[in-house]
Amino acid sequence: MKHLPARHPPSGPTKIWWDWLKGFATVTFFLLVAWLLVMQARSVDWSGVLTSIAGYPFPLVLIAIALTVSSLLLYSSFDLLGRHYAGHTLRSWTVMRVNFISYMVSLNLGAMVGSVALRYRLYAQQGLDTGTITRVISLSMLSNWIGYLLVGGVIFGFYPMVLPPGWIIDRAGLQLLGFGLLTLAFFYLLLCALSRQRCFTIRGYEICLPSLQLAVLQLGMGAANWLLMGAVVFQLMQQKIGFPTVAGVLLVSAIAGAVAHIPAGLGVMEAVFVALLSHQLPKIELLAALLAYRGIYYLAPLGLAVVLYLVAEARARRPAPTICPKSAAADRIKTKRQPR
Repeated sequence: MKHLPARHPPSGPTKIWWDWLKGFATVTFFLLVAWLLVMQARSVDWSGVLTSIAGYPFPLVLIAIALTVSSLLLYSSFDLLGRHYAGHTLRSWTVMRVNFISYMVSLNLGAMVGSVALRYRLYAQQGLDTGTITRVISLSMLSNWIGYLLVGGVIFGFYPMVLPPGWIIDRAGLQLLGFGLLTLAFFYLLLCALSRQRCFTIRGYEICLPSLQLAVLQLGMGAANWLLMGAVVFQLMQQKIGFPTVAGVLLVSAIAGAVAHIPAGLGVMEAVFVALLSHQLPKIELLAALLAYRGIYYLAPLGLAVVLYLVAEARARRPAPTICPKSAAADRIKTKRQPR
């Protein structure tokens, strides 16, 4: 592997101007997004949205909750693949708890809290070293996005959504994107199966390709989780729009939210769904479904994650039990008096 010459960041006055320009561009972007969201929110009949949510049949909500629980259990299991890959021996419940807490923080708060750093902290409390934690997290995150490639590839390639008139991309463009995503997913499998170089060094840490069997598990579990998330939204839309379309729009909104770096993609997901589906379903029903989705998939599990995190912190700060010297001496005397 060739080592490229290091690129030194700008220094002196150039660095000051560059930092100021980046800061200005970031603030401008967020102000623009906030303005767009406020303008959009002012045009919404929120009383109608709340009325629509209140009218949901109870069995529909129960199914959405069951799908949510299935998705969260599945996502929390991604780190079990990481445990096998990294070779540590933490209990399954501990691994799933750490993954669940960090996932909920990432979904709802994202970079504001530093969900990756929180995950490092929780695993470090369990005695894992930084290299092992890095391998676990890298495999878990890769499982999520490899699954995204597969689901996005199939949906965009074979079930392209009906886009609003005059949209920037047409059906052929979506299909081309889908086939490109599928190519990337299967290239990863081929790399895991055939690559002679199994390990790479990234920022001083050695990352090795998993076996083909583990890569197939990554692909399957990641794809299943995205499909479950899409099924929750599909259910809350009362199945009035085809499942491939709903899942496809959810995939688009996930990328939009990641690019925008707004906590929980707040407003971004709603804007994407309204832009792409308001010609098929009234805006009030769309927003009602998305608000219910946020409550079921984001906020309620976040409350549980906070409780689990506080319990974990309390246990980590609890002092180790000490042995009373007098009691220890008595035990030694008792041991000596026992017949051989």
